[in-house]
Amino acid sequence: MRWPTYLASIALVLFASHAQGADEDAPNRQPVKAIADARLAVGNQGILPLYLSSDWALPLPAISRAVIVLHGRLRNADVYYQSATTAQFAAGDEGKSTLMIVPQFLAEIDIEAHKLPADTLRWSLEGWEGGDAALAPSPVSSFEALDAILARLSDRRIFPNLKQVVVAGHSGGGQVAQRYAIAGKGEATLSRQHIEIRYVVANPSSYAYFSKERPERAIAASCPGYNNWKYGMDERPPYLADATPAALEARYVEREVIYLLGTLDTNPEHSALDKSCMAKAQGPFRYARGHAYAEAMAKRDKGTPNHKVWDVAGVGHDGDKMLTSKCGLAALFDLPGCTADR
Repeated sequence: MRWPTYLASIALVLFASHAQGADEDAPNRQPVKAIADARLAVGNQGILPLYLSSDWALPLPAISRAVIVLHGRLRNADVYYQSATTAQFAAGDEGKSTLMIVPQFLAEIDIEAHKLPADTLRWSLEGWEGGDAALAPSPVSSFEALDAILARLSDRRIFPNLKQVVVAGHSGGGQVAQRYAIAGKGEATLSRQHIEIRYVVANPSSYAYFSKERPERAIAASCPGYNNWKYGMDERPPYLADATPAALEARYVEREVIYLLGTLDTNPEHSALDKSCMAKAQGPFRYARGHAYAEAMAKRDKGTPNHKVWDVAGVGHDGDKMLTSKCGLAALFDLPGCTADR
């Protein structure tokens, strides 16, 4: 019996990777080991935990760049914060001019295990990856939580010299980054302060298509719901409901997006690969799916002049190696040395 689409999308979201790939086989149904130590109010709808490399309660005039790194479905923001710090030091920044931010999208089991306050936001185990509403204390979208981070960064009283924000994610976090690049409304707040923003989408398992065409047409033809969000534009969540697919596409094309793809991320049986028919319709493995999506977007009437595809040679599904590669450091910190643009 075929599962309803919404259950399939929950069950088949991929794991996110870090340096050792330790989270590939770890169960995401267990409580997280650590809760981020900083807090951000998302309006009056709830509190979001997050890691910060500097205290943003006080003015930070030395900060000119902020890098947001999105964790995967294990919600292990502590591991991703370590990866973010590794990339920062590899870039030679050492906290002087860049603020590293790792938000944490918790589940109910985390709230219970750590006895967190009732106003702490919590989502279903993977629903936050596609912008779903929180389960409690208010039905706020995970994308609204990212909007709140960008609103904070746009506050010139705290960040008088901020020039650029990077929203980056690998694997499951890459899925969030790609969907938020389509849906996110927080960019407008930054634009009013003349702050640039870039989205770095590294090795996600699937993408949100604007067209109903897919690289694997036969699979799509036999896959009901293959075009439902988060794989396509049908049945979008409330956060996206006020914009047409055409408007979302126009917004996405205007944004600066870097697809960061490991050339060895080619295992069609990878334990964390989304193997649903919705994902398989996009290609057999991550590397192929990434190039197929970028090529489909480039074939639109005016192309995608603001989008780039960077291959990371010799790297598979490994978050740290991707983000600390020459192309990873170029994407996050504008360092020279990446020659993989295609």
